[in-house]
Amino acid sequence: MGVCVYAISRTGGTYLFAITGGLAGALVAVGLDVYRRSARLTEVRVTVPQLSELTFVVNNDARQVAWQLFIESVTRVSVQRLNDDEGLLREAMTSLYGLFASTRETLKVSRPSTHVSAGLTVEALAVNFLNAELRPFLSKWHPRLRVFEDTHSDRPESEWLQAPECRAELREVQAHSREYVLAFARLAGVRDAATMLGVAAPGPAAHDSPMVPRARG
Repeated sequence: MGVCVYAISRTGGTYLFAITGGLAGALVAVGLDVYRRSARLTEVRVTVPQLSELTFVVNNDARQVAWQLFIESVTRVSVQRLNDDEGLLREAMTSLYGLFASTRETLKVSRPSTHVSAGLTVEALAVNFLNAELRPFLSKWHPRLRVFEDTHSDRPESEWLQAPECRAELREVQAHSREYVLAFARLAGVRDAATMLGVAAPGPAAHDSPMVPRARG
C-alpha cells in the first residue's frame, strides 16, 4: 500500500488523472451497491402459524429472496388442499420434500441480511417454516409410510390404517404452509397472492410502513 501511494504521488499528467478517476469510480460503485442494499427499507407485519404477528424489515435483496421462496412454494402440489378422496400421500410427501430442498437451496445461495437492526428477516421466516412445519411432519410420517410401502407393496395406499391420521395432519401442514407462502408474498410485495393460492385474502391488520434508510457506519 505504501509503495502504491508513493507511486501515485510521483505520477503526473494524464496518468494521475486516469488513476484518480479509476479510484473515484470504484468508490462510487461501492457506495451505490451499499445504498442499493440498504435503501428502501420497509417494515412488513405478517401473521404466521405458531408465531402470531411479527414485524419484518426488508430491502430490495430481501424482497428478491422472498419472491423466489414464494414462486417455489406456490407452484407445488404440497400447498394445495388434499381431500380424503383425492391424490396420494406419497405424491404429497414427495412434493413437501421438494419444497424443503428448494427452500434450503434458495437460502444457501442468497446473501444473509445485514441491514436489519430490529425486526426479523426473510431467511428467519424460511428457516422457521422448515424446522417448525415441514421437518416434524416429514420426520414422523415418511418412515411410517415407507414401512407400509415396503411390507405391503401389493396393496393400495388407501388400505394403510394410518392414512386417515396422516391425511389429517397433512391438511394442517398444508394450511400452515399456505400462510407462510402468503407471508413470503407480502414480504416480496406480490399482489393477489391469495388468489393464486385460491384462499381468502388476509385481513386488514397486516400493513406495510416505509422506513427511512439509516446511515451505515
